[in-house]
Amino acid sequence: MRGFLHTSSAACCAVLTLLAPCLALATPFQKPNQVVNNVLPRQTITPGGSPCGQNNATNRACWKNAYSVNTDYEVTNPPAFNTRNYDLHITNITSWAGPDGHTKRAMLINNQFPGPTIEADWGDYIQVNVYNDMQDNGTSIHWHGIRQFGESNQDGANGVTECPIPPGSMKSYTFHVTQYGTSWYHSHYSNQYGNGVVGALIVHGPASANYDIDLGAYPISDYYYETADRLTLRAELLSNGGPPDSDNILFRGKNINPTGSGGAYDRLVLTPGKKHLIRLINTSVDNSFTVTLVGHTFQVIATDLVPITPVTRSSLFMGVGQRYDVIVTANQPVANYWFNATLESANNCGKTRNNWPAAIFQYNGSSATALPTTKGTPIVAGCAGEVGFAPIVTRTVPAAQFSPSTLPVDLLTPSTPRGVIFEWRVKNTPIVVEWDHPVLEYVLEGNTSFPAMINIIEVPQANVWTFWVIQNDFVLPHPIHLHGHDFLTLGMGTGVFNATTMVNQLNFNNPVRRDVVQMPGSGWLVIAYKTDNPGCWLMHCHIGWHVAAGLGVQFLERKSEIAGLMKLNQMEPNCQAWRAYQPSSPYLPKLDSGLKRRVENMEPAVRRIG
Repeated sequence: MRGFLHTSSAACCAVLTLLAPCLALATPFQKPNQVVNNVLPRQTITPGGSPCGQNNATNRACWKNAYSVNTDYEVTNPPAFNTRNYDLHITNITSWAGPDGHTKRAMLINNQFPGPTIEADWGDYIQVNVYNDMQDNGTSIHWHGIRQFGESNQDGANGVTECPIPPGSMKSYTFHVTQYGTSWYHSHYSNQYGNGVVGALIVHGPASANYDIDLGAYPISDYYYETADRLTLRAELLSNGGPPDSDNILFRGKNINPTGSGGAYDRLVLTPGKKHLIRLINTSVDNSFTVTLVGHTFQVIATDLVPITPVTRSSLFMGVGQRYDVIVTANQPVANYWFNATLESANNCGKTRNNWPAAIFQYNGSSATALPTTKGTPIVAGCAGEVGFAPIVTRTVPAAQFSPSTLPVDLLTPSTPRGVIFEWRVKNTPIVVEWDHPVLEYVLEGNTSFPAMINIIEVPQANVWTFWVIQNDFVLPHPIHLHGHDFLTLGMGTGVFNATTMVNQLNFNNPVRRDVVQMPGSGWLVIAYKTDNPGCWLMHCHIGWHVAAGLGVQFLERKSEIAGLMKLNQMEPNCQAWRAYQPSSPYLPKLDSGLKRRVENMEPAVRRIG
């Protein structure tokens, strides 16, 4: 879906008839300055190699004649031929006829769920005007997995790179897409995306295998009848025994009601004999699952936004936030086939009330109403992440440089006025960011007095490999997401990692690279990334309940260079609007991390999203 026409400030105020008077709208962002010095040049490109032709069904490895799947996208990108413009209006609905027949409160983007798919070509700029048309909530939009080279101020993490957008205001995000593949965007304010503030993001580019038809984004998500605000409060209390079960699993925003009437299975149509690119995305708040397609296999060609040597899998585990570009060949008899999402039975990576979450892959020419007749062979799903992928564009880390820092992750249960709560800590600190004073504003001010609670780790050196051991001291696994980087997964395992005696268990030669990796419970994860992107980058568990309770840190990378690379003063109009709004908000001050926010009492959520 292409972007809406630009709405002026006056028009925005005119349509917000149910809201308080509009606050001053934040000044739209200009295009970021070209990155200079030893960060990536992106507009002065001399393509290398011989022409390879145009991208088509028999030549997917090529892109615009001079670029290919082998092009190192951290060094060379196509010129920015286009700026793709989108308007996103975020509204709250008190009585939404949900997709499975259950009416609920919701937050929607452009009155739809999922929100509109944002599309661009590799090398384009994207400009998105985000309008907060809600009454009592801030918001911010994070462009998940987008590297934001030299553009940390466009990352959309409130309390880190910006203040939240207050009700009645608009903020314009402008960023350069230097990668290609499949990703998504979502609110980074509270667990707001669990109420519906989420959509797919596709950057078209080359691929490591040929296909005939691109079927687009295929988001799969857990779905809750209660609002995410109340569920976050419920999940934090020890007396409730753990996080809530999801009420359903949705496929492209659809499914039947598993416990009643209403809704319909999602149907994805395949053309017999053709190869189909399907862009799988786990946009859940909590549930991870293993997907299978009865009678078919997946040819995996990308993990998150990293093209890989094609590998065939009969099933794929998808942690929260992860994506896979897969090719499905319609080489079976013309019929309907179940596409299943199976959760691990011990509930270590989520639980749903839908015992049989599934969609239908329908061959063209088969019945558009009949259900599949073959259930397939049941699988035993686990919580372990996928391994064994080899990126096309290789990265090799010198093993001799391995000198890691350790980030212990643990769960505590302190007593608070709200009761005994679950509190996740990284390096013995539950992160609590400052919505009204984001880290990049500290940098703008030249203020280095960072509060301990914001969990800052400074990484000052340029273009060096940094190594991190994330030691999980609790039994639950976590999908670990790092902003601003595709990180290298050098290894993972159970028990306690010893950097002296266990280095032989690590892979330094072109290991799996992506932006979300499933860290095992009671185990360790060793990652590496290169300090090639000045900015403030959040690393956190992508389970909403866990980051709400503190599971996150911030890497402040090359602090001294940040102000010279981006226009940090562009955040000030929005921050001033947010600070002007704060005294009138019925839900401030916040009580937890500020990344996924808790509410203080059990007041009905209708005031929040109604």
